[in-house]
Amino acid sequence: MQALAIKKALMKGFMDMLPLNLAVIPWGILCGSLAIQRDFSVLEALLMPMIVFAGSAQLVATELIGANASLATILFTTFIISSRHFLYGLAMRDKMKNLAGSWRYPLGFLLTDELFALSHHHRAFKGTVRLCYALAAGGSFYVCWLVWNVIGIFAGSFLPDLTNLGLDFAIAVTFIALVVPTITNLPVLVTVIVSGGLSVVFKLYQLELDLVLAALLGMYGGYLTDRIQKRRQIQRHAGGN
Repeated sequence: MQALAIKKALMKGFMDMLPLNLAVIPWGILCGSLAIQRDFSVLEALLMPMIVFAGSAQLVATELIGANASLATILFTTFIISSRHFLYGLAMRDKMKNLAGSWRYPLGFLLTDELFALSHHHRAFKGTVRLCYALAAGGSFYVCWLVWNVIGIFAGSFLPDLTNLGLDFAIAVTFIALVVPTITNLPVLVTVIVSGGLSVVFKLYQLELDLVLAALLGMYGGYLTDRIQKRRQIQRHAGGN
């Protein structure tokens, strides 16, 4: 029975991640082709998705390396772009802190935006079956990301600059697909609206760290909304008594 349940969990993890695996095809191809067009060797272009495994950080790092930016600039920029993963880790800490290292390390490496989006259930990562589900979902995304990058590497060797085709729009589409299903209450809606609106405003004014500032202010707006809601609930409860 356990073996059958694990098999079903592996298949479900793969199928649940499949739409996102397909959605990042243009993004992966763009990352692979960009590395070749910025004079990376094939080996270097392959090591980027294998080791970095973070699309936005990979794109920016590739551009910075191609422009001969300093190591400090590359490290600081990619750190800021990937800082959201620190928040993911904090959010998942209570669910994963009691797991053995043989589970935590692979899941920590595979914890992308996509896997985090599938991990909101309160029983996520509890029990062998659910852990296998998470590994199948995250692992399938990793394999597909490598495949799309490999296609991009070969495409970048034979085709003109693919960055002119607007494939980077796939990045925005992917994050929209991840965010929209999570809007289930008013605090989250406020967070999304404030973050999205301020990111546009900050971009227009060309402020540094525009995305980071917009995200922090958006989270603060969501936090205040949640506090106000809870305070009103307490007042209603007290008034009813």
